[in-house]
Amino acid sequence: MDQIQHKFIEVQGLKLHVAEIGSGPNVVVFLHGFPEIWYSWRHQMVAVAGAGFRALAPDFRGYGLSEPPLEPEKASFGDLIKDLGALLDALGIDKVFLVGKDFGAVPAYLFSLLHQERVQGVVSLGIPHRSPSYPLTYHQHLPEGFYISRWQEPGRAEADFGRLDAKTVVRNIYILFSRSEIPIAAENQEIMDIVDPSAPLPPWFTEGDLEEYGSLYRKSGFRTALQVPYRSFKEELGTTDVIVKVPALLVMGEKDYVLKFPGIEEYIRSGKVKEYVPQLEIVYSPEGTHFIQEQSPDEVNRLILDFLKKHI
Repeated sequence: MDQIQHKFIEVQGLKLHVAEIGSGPNVVVFLHGFPEIWYSWRHQMVAVAGAGFRALAPDFRGYGLSEPPLEPEKASFGDLIKDLGALLDALGIDKVFLVGKDFGAVPAYLFSLLHQERVQGVVSLGIPHRSPSYPLTYHQHLPEGFYISRWQEPGRAEADFGRLDAKTVVRNIYILFSRSEIPIAAENQEIMDIVDPSAPLPPWFTEGDLEEYGSLYRKSGFRTALQVPYRSFKEELGTTDVIVKVPALLVMGEKDYVLKFPGIEEYIRSGKVKEYVPQLEIVYSPEGTHFIQEQSPDEVNRLILDFLKKHI
């Protein structure tokens, strides 16, 4: 971990924080999910650097040490895609592999649609590529206490999170998202109240890890993080060609609660996803949860490195 360097790069008027390790002509950019930051890729960054790749992991705008936009409530997935392109330009990087976890898979796939010539391949953890014409309708099939529905409601999550310190919010979400059941609150219950205060952290997530996250979210807060992804899912990005034409790998944990979202498991297992990503390889991890890259780093590192070496 000590070998990882940190820098700030001005991108579209904001100073974005980027963690970096390794060198060489082949570059891997890691894109985090929620409630993550660059740190969630610590194991993978060291592994790919050790295999001769240059690894970069930015904090998205408004996350971690990256500056927030002036109006967080207007942040969008489009901003993240433009930030990624501008970041690569600032660093003089022409072509990359993109590795995205959770919602970080969305800008990874969309960037490959908009800038195919700059992407050697895409790895996604926990989230498949979905055509913009394939609507997100989970909320129509789940109770109103579904966490995404709650967090899409302006002010609801802010009030819920605001009762607790940032470290406790991250702790609760890590516990919730590590389970195999979709987080759903009762009618008169908030999402943070689903977690018993005495519930232990996942065994692979230390108090030191939690402190790292807590310190970064104490700085950034959750304003931008609630906007992107949760309040930006219906954003129109004007992508007319929805077929990903670069090699891709999808890693799904069999115990990831996302597989229980209505339609998701069928979409993946039936092969429907390959209509949109023809060169897709799918790997299932029997014990994998939503945070598979932190839970099973050796397994994920091996899968990523096998993919990278195959497509250099």
